[in-house]
Amino acid sequence: MVIVFKTSKNVQEKMIEFYKDLYRPSKPPYSIFQAQSADVVVTLYESGKVMFQGISADIEANIWKDQERHLNKRDIDKEIEKADKKKEKKKEEIKNDTLNLRNISAIGSDEVGTGDFYGPIVVTACFVSKENEIDLIDIGVKDSKLLGDEKIIEIAPKIIKCVDYKTFSLNNKDFNEYTKKGYNMNKIKAVLHNKVLSALKKAHINEYDKIIVDQFAPPKKYFEYLEEANDIVKDITFTPKAETKSIAVACASIISRYLFLKEMDKLSDSIGLTLPKGANDVVDSIGVSIVKKYGFEKLNELCKSNFKNTEKIKEKMAK
Repeated sequence: MVIVFKTSKNVQEKMIEFYKDLYRPSKPPYSIFQAQSADVVVTLYESGKVMFQGISADIEANIWKDQERHLNKRDIDKEIEKADKKKEKKKEEIKNDTLNLRNISAIGSDEVGTGDFYGPIVVTACFVSKENEIDLIDIGVKDSKLLGDEKIIEIAPKIIKCVDYKTFSLNNKDFNEYTKKGYNMNKIKAVLHNKVLSALKKAHINEYDKIIVDQFAPPKKYFEYLEEANDIVKDITFTPKAETKSIAVACASIISRYLFLKEMDKLSDSIGLTLPKGANDVVDSIGVSIVKKYGFEKLNELCKSNFKNTEKIKEKMAK
């Protein structure tokens, strides 16, 4: 049995004193000491990490976990559990990075607008056959974050002619209703992704090799968000930065961005003000102008009211 955790300075001092008569004559590199305590070997490293090795490692480690709890209010078991989960997540990311997501027929989905105070959330799913990949690359398909808005407006209509896609645009009035019901952003995204994936999967049953989603939540959590949904799409490959690995996801990202930009133009025209993207100080200034011209009710139709910008706008209006 091996147990490892990081110790606090005051606990390290106690360990050095406690084990001083049990030190082994030699010690591993970068360690302060290595001691033999009954059937357990204890090694304290310069980094503060301590390793317990042996049959009774858990019993020996518990002595010092209790010291951390008493002296420093630390729950070492919870810290170890959190670190283990982080390692597993990293392993999953590394595994997903090796997935073959090119030269296959795939359905990919991606969304935009989740970080924008104004404008809708647009989620799109695209079906791309492997025969179409080269044509789409020639058009200029790549990660939409590497493309300016002008380029997206130029190439998106060409992509739309080459692929089959399903899209859904959630306006902020409906978004705010979701948040009132207790939905967080990731749950809203999961519901919308499932909606477009379900529709496109039915249209291309037996034609695709993989369904790929840019991972925004652990798979287990993603499916928990969909407990109340109908027709749940389950054969999904989740991977971080999917738009850099899959042409289908990249197409979905570009189409979503294109439709988002078009909707932002419409909303801007409807109020006679240019709605900025993002959630910065310019957003707050425009919010004040909207409230002065149309009132808070109109602002709530245009914005994601659970963003901190709402409170900042209220504060500016109160001055």
